Amino acid sequence: MDAPFFTHHATTMTAQAALGFGLGLRTDHYEDILASRPNVDWFEALTENYLVPGGKPLHYLDRIRAEFPMVLHGVSLSIGSSESLDRSYLQALKQLAQRVEPAWVSDHLCWTGLAGRNLHDLFPIPYTEEAVEHVAARVREVQDFLGRQILLENVSSYVTFSQSEMSEWDFLAEICARADCLILLDINNIYVSAFNHGFDAQAFLNGIPPARVRQFHLAGHSNCGSHIIDTHDSPIIDPVWELYQAALRRFGKVATMIERDDHIPPLADLVTELDQARGIAAQTVADRVAA
Repeated sequence: MDAPFFTHHATTMTAQAALGFGLGLRTDHYEDILASRPNVDWFEALTENYLVPGGKPLHYLDRIRAEFPMVLHGVSLSIGSSESLDRSYLQALKQLAQRVEPAWVSDHLCWTGLAGRNLHDLFPIPYTEEAVEHVAARVREVQDFLGRQILLENVSSYVTFSQSEMSEWDFLAEICARADCLILLDINNIYVSAFNHGFDAQAFLNGIPPARVRQFHLAGHSNCGSHIIDTHDSPIIDPVWELYQAALRRFGKVATMIERDDHIPPLADLVTELDQARGIAAQTVADRVAA
C-alpha cells in the first residue's frame, strides 16, 4: 500500500473548533443573509448547486462567501462505487474549491449511481475488509487530485448487508485511518440508523477516533413508527439534541451545522435553532472541562 499523500496534523482540532456554528446555504435565504448578516459563523454550500459556469447561483455564492467562511458539501462523489471516479466531476469540484477557498470539502460514505447515471440517492456499502481497502484507495486518489484532505460523512441507512464483517463505525474509522481523511459526523444520521437497525448510538460515538472528527451535522427527520427517514424537513428533536450532547462530551467543541432541505422556514427560525446548539455546546463543553 502506498503511503498517504497527507499527514494528519494536530492543527485539526484547532480548526474544527474555530469555525463555530453554521447553516446550510439555501436559495430561500440568499437575500436575507446579505441584508441581515445573521448570527451565523459559516455556511455549508451544496457543491452540485454551484458546478455551473455562471448565473445567479455563483453570483450569490461569491457575495455570501465575501462575508462568511464557507465549506463545500457534495452528494455526487460516489466514493463507494465500483465504477471509475468521475474525472470531470472532480475537475469541476477542484475549480469550485479554488474559487470558494472552503475551510474543507466533504461528501458521503456511499455510492450514488450506476452505469454513469446519478440516481440522486445515498446508497449504503457492505462493511467488509474488501470495501475498506477499495474505498480508502479511492479517497487517497481524490485527495491527491484535489490537493487536500476530504471529510467523509456517515449516511442514514435502511438496509443492512449479510456480507458485513464489522460495524459501521469500525468501517468508517478504518477507512479514515488508511486514507488519512477526516470525518463529518452526522448526529441525526447516527440516531436514524441506530433506530432502524437496533444498534446503540453511543457505541457508534465510542468507535469514532476524536482526532478525525472535523464537523457535526444536525437535522430533523420523519418517524414513520417502524422506521425513520432522514428528511431534513423539521426541527431537531430532543433525543438528537441529547445525542449531540453525548458527542460533545466525547469529541469536545466541533464545528456544528444545521441542515434543512424541505419545509424551509425563515432564516431567523433556523438562527434560533442554531443558538440552541450554541447553548448546548457551551454548557456541555464547560462541564467536560470541569470534569
